[in-house]
Amino acid sequence: MRDEQDAYGHEIMDYLDGKPAFEAIERDDGTVLLSGGPQMYFAPFRKWQPSSRKAMRFVRGRVLDVGSGAGRHALHLQERGHEVVCIDNSPLALEVCRRRSVLETRELSVYQVSRSLGIFDTIITMGGNLGLLADIERGKRLLERFDRVTGPKARIIGETRDPHHGDDPTHTAYHESNLKQGKMAGQIRIRVRYRQYVGAWINYMLVSRDELRGVLEGTNWVLSRTIDSDGPEYAAVIEKKS
Repeated sequence: MRDEQDAYGHEIMDYLDGKPAFEAIERDDGTVLLSGGPQMYFAPFRKWQPSSRKAMRFVRGRVLDVGSGAGRHALHLQERGHEVVCIDNSPLALEVCRRRSVLETRELSVYQVSRSLGIFDTIITMGGNLGLLADIERGKRLLERFDRVTGPKARIIGETRDPHHGDDPTHTAYHESNLKQGKMAGQIRIRVRYRQYVGAWINYMLVSRDELRGVLEGTNWVLSRTIDSDGPEYAAVIEKKS
């Protein structure tokens, strides 16, 4: 990733250094929204959403943290005695992780994960990163990749949101446009903007619980349970069949 593309990394590095920072999310239809800001990526465990805290109870063994950001999940799991490998395609985000005492980091995309990293018992895709399934076809390929780098009793623990909740006309129109194009309603294309930095476009897939079951169909994974929040967000515990 070129430095001028590392919008997210610059955002959280500035926040770590005590500078004012913000996060703007641009969607490919031109919609720009401000997120909750970088402070949420540094929140201690006691301030996480209850659903996120409950999801951590299902983590076991060696952990791959996908899209680790500022490292809040890795730090919590390290404290609980887990070996955690953090991956992110943002060099500065990984530097933030290291400065915050995350022990093992790798600069790579989730689509580059291989057995060279070793075998994992749990893969976490928190903070909405279950959306990296991207679309049905790519999602199934990614699930096959996860199958190859995990043990026989592995779990994927991730967070996403149900795109069918809410009545914001801007989002509703976007979802309807997706359906007309033969896509799933919650397929979105976004990028992060921060000051002069503009991130690369990312394909995300927001799914309902039933839609997630459909993505898992035909793979070696099954949805074991979901953990609700007060809104459309939820955590999913996905287990290997064999």
